[in-house]
Amino acid sequence: MVWPAAGAVVLALLFAGWATVTALGRDAGRPAAAVPGDGSADAGFARDMSVHHQQAVEMSFIVRDRTRDEEVRRLAYDIANTQANQRGMMLGWLDLWGLPKTAPDREPMAWMARGHGTDPGGAYGGGHGDAHGGGAHSGPAATAGGALMPGMATKAELERLRSASGVAAEVLYLQLMTDHHEGGVAMAQGCADACRVGVQRSLAQGMVDAQRSEIGLMADLLAKRGAKPRG
Repeated sequence: MVWPAAGAVVLALLFAGWATVTALGRDAGRPAAAVPGDGSADAGFARDMSVHHQQAVEMSFIVRDRTRDEEVRRLAYDIANTQANQRGMMLGWLDLWGLPKTAPDREPMAWMARGHGTDPGGAYGGGHGDAHGGGAHSGPAATAGGALMPGMATKAELERLRSASGVAAEVLYLQLMTDHHEGGVAMAQGCADACRVGVQRSLAQGMVDAQRSEIGLMADLLAKRGAKPRG
């Protein structure tokens, strides 16, 4: 299969920019479309999931070059194209909200702990401030094991994937991507529950549904290769 990777991602990002403006335009004037603050769940999710998605795209490009199996290459293409598109939308929202795309002084995933319940520190409709110093992080700080966020592969695991080939690369990719999707589902569910911007909640719920379906598909592909998710 010929995979025009760079062209596909460029087209996805162009479409994402158009979709971002169109979707947010439909929300204009509604209370749910108030500009989120810098410490909101909406901003934190957009930053963190953009980083999370970028690694999924990277892993998919790696496995494309490490196997000739059409099933795995087709799945990798779908994941890379979908997540590049979604990443473009989330970065576009941050631009439209006038918020920075990175927050290197903040811990990753803090928005999930703060996202439920009330709106602390005027996180919505009150500009960019965050009185509690919380929020999300998409900079270099890493959690235990060297992974940036739940489900993300470590540098060592990415190097193993780059060094593998054939069935070994397929199995490792499917296992790493299953872990990645499980972490992504947890993050997206957090936004579906806590984000205030309607179009972003809808995107997050779509991620939950699609990635759960792909987790099942990857379990089947692993079983065909005599393997299973790492659990």
